[in-house]
Order: sequence, then C-alpha cells, then structure tokens
Amino acid sequence: TGEAVNPKAYPLADAQLTITIMDLVQQAANYKQLKKGANEATKTLNRGISEFVVMAADTEPLEILLHLPLLAEDKNVPYVFVPSKQALGRACGVTRPFTYSLPVMLATTLRNTLALALLPKQ
Repeated sequence: TGEAVNPKAYPLADAQLTITIMDLVQQAANYKQLKKGANEATKTLNRGISEFVVMAADTEPLEILLHLPLLAEDKNVPYVFVPSKQALGRACGVTRPFTYSLPVMLATTLRNTLALALLPKQ
C-alpha cells in the first residue's frame, strides 16, 4: 500500500482528474516533454518554460516539494497534487516516483488536452 496523502498537499486531484493528468503525463513522456524531479521542476519554473506542474501528495517528506506551489503561483503556472507517486512514476515509464513539470514546448495536442483538463467543472 502507498503512503498516506498529506493534508498539506492542496489542491489534490480527484479520481477523474488524476486519470486525465496521468494520461497527459504519459503522452508528454512519449513526446519527451517532461522534466522530472523537484529540482528540474524548480528550474523550469524559474526559467519561465513550465506550463503545468504535477506533484505526488504521498511524497515523504512533503516539505521537499512545498516550495513548488509558491513558485508556481508566483509564475502563474497551474499545479496539482495527485494521490500516488508510484502511479505518477509509472505514467511516464520509470520505476522511481517523481515530481513533473511540463515545459512550454508542448505539442498542440498536449496543450489542448491540458487546457481541457484545467477547465473548471460546471
């Protein structure tokens, strides 16, 4: 079983949004459009080339990621926590859990998928 989801991990994606995000991450990995890890995510945010940041809510300790939401908000980049770091790692074909940043060079289809995933539900 996975580790418990930390209540500090906000906003946390619901089950349907998590599936959509995992599909998006998998597609981005296929296009080689992912930056993996908290350090790479920080770099892409600082350089202004990140479009979306995905973090795992069961990261231990979560504090190693908590600077990313602040940085993402400062740069007006959407971010979200997903419940499982293992699922996030599997979505891009690696065995290790990671935090991911999707840089600006997204293919048009991925950009459209991302836009649809981020639309508020009505």
